[in-house]
Amino acid sequence: MLVSHKVIQHSNIAFGTSGARGLVGDFNTDVCAAFTVSFIQTMRFAFSFKSVAIAIDNRPSSYTMAQACASAAEQLGLNVIYYGVIPTPALAFQSMNLCIPSIMVTGSHIPFDRNGLKFYRPDGEISKSDESSIINGQFTFEPISSLIELQTSLEASEAYVARYLDLFDSPFLTGKRIGIYQHSSAGRDIYPALFEQLGAEVVLIGRSDTFVPIDTEAVSEADCQKAIDWTNQYQLDALFSTDGDGDRPMLADEQGQWLRGDMLCLLCAQALSIEALAIPVSCNTAVELSATFKAVMRTKIGSPYVIAGFNELKETYNSYAGFEANGGFLLGSDVYFNQQQLKALPTRDAVLPVLMSLFSARNSSVSVLTANLPKRFTHSDRLTEFALSKSKQIMEFGNNYPNKLLIALGLGDCFIQKLNTVDGLRFVLDSGDIVHLRPSGNAPEFRCYAESDSLEKAKTLVNRVLPLLAKINF
Repeated sequence: MLVSHKVIQHSNIAFGTSGARGLVGDFNTDVCAAFTVSFIQTMRFAFSFKSVAIAIDNRPSSYTMAQACASAAEQLGLNVIYYGVIPTPALAFQSMNLCIPSIMVTGSHIPFDRNGLKFYRPDGEISKSDESSIINGQFTFEPISSLIELQTSLEASEAYVARYLDLFDSPFLTGKRIGIYQHSSAGRDIYPALFEQLGAEVVLIGRSDTFVPIDTEAVSEADCQKAIDWTNQYQLDALFSTDGDGDRPMLADEQGQWLRGDMLCLLCAQALSIEALAIPVSCNTAVELSATFKAVMRTKIGSPYVIAGFNELKETYNSYAGFEANGGFLLGSDVYFNQQQLKALPTRDAVLPVLMSLFSARNSSVSVLTANLPKRFTHSDRLTEFALSKSKQIMEFGNNYPNKLLIALGLGDCFIQKLNTVDGLRFVLDSGDIVHLRPSGNAPEFRCYAESDSLEKAKTLVNRVLPLLAKINF
């Protein structure tokens, strides 16, 4: 017999801001089983259920990992419902409707040599206390000797598409040409039908049989140029894509300019007439400057913290939502739109912010919509393969000697008006610019976010800081 805690403890797999992540080689059969057993037994403390749902992204390793999770679940006497390759929010939506727990096998945007597991309670995302219980659970299970074959159900993908088709009483995208950059996105086979049924002429672009690790917070120069070229080549009104597991959106306007995720979600929240928001500290301050919302709560980065904020907001406000700088929109409460009820979906979703923004732009263009937002611009990028030990040293040094760190990063001519340490080091400078440094919670990476009154200045800040950050030695 194996003990879940011991297997997890020696696995090199850890929870980050969005699920358990690690190298594919470390996600062996028994490690996947240990996480599954510990998750299910943790859920049994609070819920009664007879089934568990599982879905995957398009990574080469994901199906085998799903088989291991399913084999462990069956060992516990549960019926396994396998939904195949679908977006994470589609799995979450379906499992919440069925009031059963679910597991998404995905590493989201990180490279294909890594993978991960996202866990959902019957009522939504797991909490930080759930994570602790999963890691420390003393649950026994038999080593997995053989893997079961999984039969795919289409019910989750169909329900997810219906969620949005039912929201609109007319094909509002009639006359619009929408490009879909498919790459290896988990939703690439269901998005075309959704947009077509909403009236759009759909152009499919860039499908890939090799996994493409797109990070919506650090869109590559190559993908920026692709958007411009494709929009011009196909005469598109907009270009849509997502990250690997379909919970973070990408939307480019008719000129091929990608919208930042938080600005896209700001448009969505305005369109839905949301009263109050919970958003991480890394989001653009245009949210507050828009003067649209009765309350804006700032949290640590990661959907569990945004969702924790909902518990406070629901005491005062009828409608509340949240989003992250990466564009994932979390609908915390039920809302009414177009005389239709849209049920809460408190997990990152890529489709809702895109559809709501396109609906708002149906009689004009996406660029006209964004032109009316407060003129605050953000840019971000990351250092990859950045040692965790070095990240910790930089954070500790910056906390103790913030001015010295600014000097080391080429910002010695700036004065600090405010230093926010809620999550990383967020410097508000006397120039009005913002520089936010933060190690990734999911991978050996270090991120730099910058905000300014022009995109060029925001890019300059990031491009100045990151090379110097890489050179820091202690």
